[in-house]
Amino acid sequence: MVIQRLRALAIVTGLVAATPVAAQTSHTEAGPYLAARAAAAAQDYSAAADWFQTALGADPRNPILLEGAIAGLLAAGEVSEALPLAQRMRETGAASQVANMVLQLDAAERGAWGEIFELLEADRGVGPLVDGLTRVWARIGQGRMDQALSALDEVIETPGLRGFGLYHKALALASAGDFEGADTVLAAAPENGLPVSEPVLLAHAQVLSQLDRRDDALALLDEAGRGSPVLDAMRDKIASGAPIDWDCVTAPADGLSELYISVAGALSNEVPDSYVLLYARAALELDPDRVDGLLLAAGLLERSQRHDLAQSVYERVPATHPAHVTAELGRAEVLRRAGQPERALAVLEELARTAPGLAEVQVALGDLRRSESAPAEAEAAYGRAIDIAGADAAWWLYYMRGVTRHAQDDWAGAEADFRAALEVDADRAEVLNFLGYSLVERGEKLEEALEMIERAVRAQPDNGAIVDSLGWAQFKLGHYREAVDNLERAAELEPVDPIVNDHLGDGYWAVGRMTEARFQWQRALSFGPTPENAERLRRKLAEGLDAVLASEGGTPLRQVAEHR
Repeated sequence: MVIQRLRALAIVTGLVAATPVAAQTSHTEAGPYLAARAAAAAQDYSAAADWFQTALGADPRNPILLEGAIAGLLAAGEVSEALPLAQRMRETGAASQVANMVLQLDAAERGAWGEIFELLEADRGVGPLVDGLTRVWARIGQGRMDQALSALDEVIETPGLRGFGLYHKALALASAGDFEGADTVLAAAPENGLPVSEPVLLAHAQVLSQLDRRDDALALLDEAGRGSPVLDAMRDKIASGAPIDWDCVTAPADGLSELYISVAGALSNEVPDSYVLLYARAALELDPDRVDGLLLAAGLLERSQRHDLAQSVYERVPATHPAHVTAELGRAEVLRRAGQPERALAVLEELARTAPGLAEVQVALGDLRRSESAPAEAEAAYGRAIDIAGADAAWWLYYMRGVTRHAQDDWAGAEADFRAALEVDADRAEVLNFLGYSLVERGEKLEEALEMIERAVRAQPDNGAIVDSLGWAQFKLGHYREAVDNLERAAELEPVDPIVNDHLGDGYWAVGRMTEARFQWQRALSFGPTPENAERLRRKLAEGLDAVLASEGGTPLRQVAEHR
């Protein structure tokens, strides 16, 4: 229910307002407003804010324009610039949750907890979940823990909010030094509806460490397993005997920052990224150095293709933090997508120098090199990743190195890698198809190749490329009528693929359907084949497949049929 309510609020306070131009006052010029909406739709937050503010010049108290400008500034991380507009929105009397959010952030940063209650009493809240827990941290800011705990109990008893309430109760108790009470809440997390997430595990491990229960903290983290840089670093630190500080939430503003991150996480799969970003930015405004907020905001900006903003956020993750590698990998990917591969390479090479034992860094180097058509360098990087992973090397590491070796015409090396990948996962359709198709193209081990591709088709029957591989293998084996059935199916699944249509044309030619063959070759030519394939298609259209095969030193299909 609460998430559904927040989803509805996202429509109201989202960056792309649903209100048509006609809903504005008659004083507003349409040009800047339409430009603002276009920028917002493209998730160009700074540009949207600028255009909304330009439109405000003609109609300075228009709530639609004010809300658009505030949302754009908040999404861009410019909260101080949004504050005067939020104050103006309050003066208009119009309802705006995004403006209320900015006003509450300002009051919390100044420690003006009484102002937060004034805003809430004036019906200037953000939403039921945020408002309920904001009251909790504001009471703690006033030194009224008794009232804060009462407010927490109200949140906990509200349908849909129990998990949030319990988590923040544990944080509140721990921030006040009541680690026994915090442990009681966290220890019963699963039974009480509190998801055992990374933040919950980190908080509980720190609480147990404050209680001198290091063995219990290690057991908790061991049960969670490895894979999280933050939890792994905490596990190693506890095991080393080093002092463990409680630093999850040490002040009321930290608690509010945790609240906004909690809500952002809950909304991440429910509402548009632009709305989730508002909560991530709010969390960072209250705690600019919180790394989970930085990573969340950067990831959201990356998905919306705001590469410049994403890069600047990734850069804020300090080199001393366990998640620094994650941030640098993200920054390199953003630079690659922004068309700056050399800068991305510099980031990854520096990361490889400082973290030489991390396979994921070598994988990123391999991916970058492969995307830049440097297969030899990509092969070397994937090889280093395989060496680092050792016996735990995943199938796709061998597969990706095999692909790069294939691109260098190193068939022996490629085949060895593909077979190594199948030793790790014998039914992996991608590998079965690539190896099987390659063998077919080389005219080698055709029966084995056919069996591999048949297994791949059983695993992914609606994959047009794999179905095409099966038809092509049957064609190479001379099973023309069976081939046509599968090649037609492949063309249905991949109707604009030039290779698929080319293969179907060859299949039609082999069974005597020459007119249909030429039609398919013409279609293949219209779908952007490589220059080499395009030239071969033109020759087939002009001379027929038999003549082309003969000119290439092969045996025409008609002669093959005559000798059967």
